[in-house]
Amino acid sequence: MNLEPCIVNPTQPTLQQSKERQRGIKIKKELSFLNNDTARLLYGDLNSNLYELEKGIGVKAKARGTNLTVSGISHEVELAVQTLEQLYILIEAGYPVYPQDVAYAIHVLAKAPRADLKEIFLDQVYITSRQRVISPKSLNQKSYIEAIRHHDISFGIGPAGTGKTYLAVAMAVAAFSNQQVSSIILTRPAVEAGERLGFLPGDMAEKINPYLRPLLDALNDMLGREKAAQLIEQGDIEIAPLAFMRGRTLNNAFVILDEAQNTTYEQMKMFLTRLGFNSRAVITGDVTQVDLPHNQQSGLVTAAHILKKISGISFTRFSRTDVVRHPLVQQVIEAYEDAEKKKTTGAKAAS
Repeated sequence: MNLEPCIVNPTQPTLQQSKERQRGIKIKKELSFLNNDTARLLYGDLNSNLYELEKGIGVKAKARGTNLTVSGISHEVELAVQTLEQLYILIEAGYPVYPQDVAYAIHVLAKAPRADLKEIFLDQVYITSRQRVISPKSLNQKSYIEAIRHHDISFGIGPAGTGKTYLAVAMAVAAFSNQQVSSIILTRPAVEAGERLGFLPGDMAEKINPYLRPLLDALNDMLGREKAAQLIEQGDIEIAPLAFMRGRTLNNAFVILDEAQNTTYEQMKMFLTRLGFNSRAVITGDVTQVDLPHNQQSGLVTAAHILKKISGISFTRFSRTDVVRHPLVQQVIEAYEDAEKKKTTGAKAAS
């Protein structure tokens, strides 16, 4: 999956690891790889993968042919060695490793040292028109994909940049390509984030287009512009505002409701009751970015509470550690979360 690189923030060091860092305990490990070509792919063009490893963990990596020396604080060296060994296995299995994959690998193994990267990275969701492989890049993304595969209704809830919508669209395109469904329906509530719909130029279709553009961008990325446009023109793919779903029964379709935090209670109920036979629905949203009037509760928030005990419905919750966009995105989300906490604490203290 060719998403932008995520920032790697390994889990907080243990007490033992903190002591090691304070004492400056450093170690050096030697690795020797059997295949020179595979080792070269592991290092990356101009050692770009090794540079990402050094930047992401804080170790030093020096390569000479099939031999590689990793030095640094002991627990960081162990993480680096584990990452390199698992990436080497991935390359042997035919998976092309790029610097962003090194970042993803560190991210996964820092949180779950026993994780098997092959189970995650080799789970191909879809291969795009440009021959890029879309696959999960975190444990949560893997769980999300599995949930969509095994549930007719799935929720993906979490901050921007965690792959909720992109992976849902990839799953929809894969299901359509494999003839598991006969149509894809992508929808969003047309709720403004400060602007007013009426101020946008053009007719109704042109006014609504900006709200649906992110979904179209994902389709274009996977299918290519011409193929996506052709399928939309044929009616095999429909991109429409949520209001257009009222009164319909959606059979043999893969339906995605994006930006669901901006649905009302009534809209969410309406959408969920549209699902027909041989259909699947994925609902995505970020409950920290609700643009509804203050007197209206988010339909996503209420649905997460009302539907949590229904076994046929899955909920995957993402956090800022799952962000797979520009490295600064994770830090921006963290800063806003801290600000919101201080604001809430201050309000409670004032009352």
